[in-house]
Amino acid sequence: MEFLQLQYFQTVARLEHMTKAAEELQIAQPSLSKTIARLEEDLGVPLFDRKNRQLRLNDYGKLFLDRVNRIFLELNEGKREIAERAHQKQTQITLAVSIPRVLPELLSSFLKLFPEIKFQQVLESTSSMKSRLEKAEIDFGISSVPIEGTDIVWEPLMTEEIYLIVPPEHRLSRREEIFLNEVKDEPIIGMNTGFGFRNLTDEFCRKAGFVPNIAFEGDEPGVIGDLVKQGLGIAFIPEISWLHHTNPFPNKLRIIEPKCQRTIGLGWSKRRYLSEAGQEFRQYVIKYFSKPSL
Repeated sequence: MEFLQLQYFQTVARLEHMTKAAEELQIAQPSLSKTIARLEEDLGVPLFDRKNRQLRLNDYGKLFLDRVNRIFLELNEGKREIAERAHQKQTQITLAVSIPRVLPELLSSFLKLFPEIKFQQVLESTSSMKSRLEKAEIDFGISSVPIEGTDIVWEPLMTEEIYLIVPPEHRLSRREEIFLNEVKDEPIIGMNTGFGFRNLTDEFCRKAGFVPNIAFEGDEPGVIGDLVKQGLGIAFIPEISWLHHTNPFPNKLRIIEPKCQRTIGLGWSKRRYLSEAGQEFRQYVIKYFSKPSL
């Protein structure tokens, strides 16, 4: 069994198409087919189900692919660790977030202490973040939904209250608190489907006994707040967005029932080598969110 065979198998398994895999690998398709056939011969079992030119990874293939992915993950992490120990310090941190609102102040205060560190930041749904952590493609993920996995650590950072905001002339605008079922027929401006905060607020509505009437979807609290100001609906908003927003949102209502809160946490994979820069960032984030002002 050769290293190249495993690389080729990984590509074919991902695409489940021999021609496309050959094009991506820039080799001839017959050569690729022979390589996969030799690998299956070495293992003594077929890795793919083949029917009418269709290629599907079978149970043996899925089991073997999991092991192959682990091999390449460990090799990549070994390279990163060696580079760090050879004094080629890794100064870039790859960070995925589902809550972009927390980043500006967090990163700016961290970079004042460690100006040499660079960030590669991406906005991800919680499910995508989990997948990338499991594959050790990113250093950290900050999410409002716990990320669970065998090799994933999720450290709770803070718990915040979720409010409702309503237009200035809304029938509830003079209230300070409400029961959530009082707005069961209201149009709601929500976060995009698939994001952790949207899943959370949908669950709040379910607990209150109704399905939310989503009139608009977006991914930026400021824009959602502007739509509410225009009288186009009401919206859920987390406390951290309220505290750090320069332009006040519309009227804010505390929700009496059900209890509407979320816990923000930091996730990382035990299988990904954490550089000195990564360790410094992890310690800083935990300390940052422990401040009473948050």
